[in-house]
Amino acid sequence: MIEQRRADGSLRHLITLETLRRDEIEALLQRSQHFARGIGERPPTADTLQGVNIANLFTEPSTRTRVSFELAGRRLGAEVVNLEVQLSSRVKGESMLDTIYTLQALHFDVFVIRDAEPGVLAHVASHVAPRVSVLSAGEAHLSHPTQGLLDALTIRQHKGSLEALSIAIVGDIRHSRVARSAYQAFRILQAREIRIVAPPALMPDAQEFPGCPRFETLEDGLAGVDVVMMLRVQKERFAETAIPDGDEYFARYGLTPARLALARPDAIVMHPQPMNRGIEIDSAVADGPQSVIRAQVSNGVAVRMAVLESVAGGLTR
Repeated sequence: MIEQRRADGSLRHLITLETLRRDEIEALLQRSQHFARGIGERPPTADTLQGVNIANLFTEPSTRTRVSFELAGRRLGAEVVNLEVQLSSRVKGESMLDTIYTLQALHFDVFVIRDAEPGVLAHVASHVAPRVSVLSAGEAHLSHPTQGLLDALTIRQHKGSLEALSIAIVGDIRHSRVARSAYQAFRILQAREIRIVAPPALMPDAQEFPGCPRFETLEDGLAGVDVVMMLRVQKERFAETAIPDGDEYFARYGLTPARLALARPDAIVMHPQPMNRGIEIDSAVADGPQSVIRAQVSNGVAVRMAVLESVAGGLTR
């Protein structure tokens, strides 16, 4: 596993939350809260990354993550360039490292990368120049660390400390990088209980998510929880796995108002999006009073500002 810290202990890369200490996550969340604003409020700006150059390299489609990383960099005063790598030199046969070396020669300081292949981010991080940082914007099914942080921030804003909370992560957990990073964040922050709820075909392997009670029925998994985190059902995988079609899935695992009523009365509902309405979640829940889904989106910019500032704030020209 790549070392994510500099010799002085400061954060240089963020590829996974797994090796972070609780105090490091708490510091990132505290700084994120400084940047957080309610929907409709004027967003904060700063000049802490003035002169820093950030390249967003996405080999998979993205809306929320790419836009929020771009906004985060610009609001801190950085220069930000977005590259859809599948449409550029990589299509012509250029390797990811060739692309990185080209951009390093153009004096980029931070690479924000989303890639479908496991190990690409650690490989890039092990080859970049000493002053360059690599941040994950989503790696295969393995990790999405800034999503895990923004999920933790959203829960803290509405519930305070995670230590007393029971959290249910529901849906396509086997294929979900969001679930893995959320689990890491919640575990490090010492959530009282993290449940995983999924059809058998979408359960992760037995050695993953240690310490988490597993439920194959939504009714049992939601009973008395404080937080319900729904995950996108990846419809492109329906042909590969023995799971019900959309209508049948919703009948068995869709979050409806009746099923939400099994959780605590003040439970909050989360979803990383994009949502399949009418498959994993009912619109009445997604748009209802217990939903904090839009707050998650807003918190994405705040968290990514905090992370960018943490890894690149010390760069000087």
